This record gives sequence, C-alpha cells and structure tokens, in this order.
Amino acid sequence: MSSVPNTLRIRRALEDAIVQGRFLPGTRLDPEALEREFDCSRTPIREAFQQLEASGLVRVMPKRGTFVTQWSPEELAERFEVMAEIEASCARLAARRISEAELAALRQVHDDCRRLALAGEVEAYYHRNSDFHHCIYRATHNMFLTQEAARLHAMLQPYRRMQLQVRHRIGRSFTEHDAIVAAIGNGDAAAAARALRDHVIVQGDRFHDLIAAMRQTLA
Repeated sequence: MSSVPNTLRIRRALEDAIVQGRFLPGTRLDPEALEREFDCSRTPIREAFQQLEASGLVRVMPKRGTFVTQWSPEELAERFEVMAEIEASCARLAARRISEAELAALRQVHDDCRRLALAGEVEAYYHRNSDFHHCIYRATHNMFLTQEAARLHAMLQPYRRMQLQVRHRIGRSFTEHDAIVAAIGNGDAAAAARALRDHVIVQGDRFHDLIAAMRQTLA
C-alpha cells in the first residue's frame, strides 16, 4: 500500500503545527512520538520530513535528528528582505489586476483585522493577518508568484507571530494595512508596492524588537 496519502496528511499537519506555533523554531521533532500521534509507520514520517526540509521549514541533521528551522539573525534578515520584495511585487500587480469581488474580500478581512486589533486579540489577529496577505497574493492573478509568496510566507510565519507579540505592534500593523488597502483600492501600483514592502521589511528597531521577542519566546 502506498504511503503517499499518509505522507501528504502528515506533512500538512506538521506544516500547520509549525506555522501555528505548536513546534517552535529549534524544536526537535520526535519521530516515535509522531508515529504514535499519526498511527503510522516510520516511512511516511521520514518522507514528510524530507518534504518539509525541501520547503525550508525543517532541517534534517544526520545522527542528531530533525529540527524546526531556526535561523541566525543574519539569515532571518535576509529572508525578510526577500519576502518584502516579493510582497511588493504582489501589491504592485494586485493594484493593477484585483477584481471588485477580490477587493471587497480584502476590505472585509481588513475590517476583521481592525476589530481584532482594537480588541487586542493577538492570536486571532495573527490568523486574519495571514488571510490579508493571501488575499493580495491571489489578486496578482499570477499563480507562480502566488505560490512562491505563500511558500515564503509559511517559512516566516513563526517569526511573524513573534513580531506581533512586540508591544504596540498590532496597532502599527493595522495602520500599515490601511495604507496598503487604500493604495490597492486606488489602483496606485507604486504606492501599494512601497506600502507593502515597508510593512514586511524588518530593519532597524523592528529587527532588534524581533530578536528580543525571539529570545524571550525561545528561552
């Protein structure tokens, strides 16, 4: 019997668990515990690890085990820099190509983020914030760019979650969303790209705040 359906199910479950913070960066994934959890043999677990390694979410270290990827500050800065440029491209295309239905959906998600930001609901805002970015990816009407943006977004989600724990970050995040939605709604591609790049890039004080949040979370 093929292990492919099991591998796919396990990979998706582990990916969700990493993105949602159940397994923090640096955590060793225990294959025996996962075998019991998923009621399966070692083969689909090993295959799922290989797929997650290819996506950048885990690192398989010979004789040591499989670990949720944890980047150095320099590696993290590089990835956020690339993510900012990719998302800027998404915003530029979305401003030119978004349909009325897609714009209405983006505005609805934005309204949900407003409510959650005012209520200080960090976890719920985190999930709706992810929806906000995926709305913009889809509005590019470029499937390859959408997939690449979503892949990098998933890789950085644990760190974006930590960033939202920084004091007052949710309020600033929502204000940045406001500028993005306005630019896309106005069809201003240059302004949309600039606003989304500035929203994603982690530099200066924001970078130091993120590193401090990482140290606190992963201690």
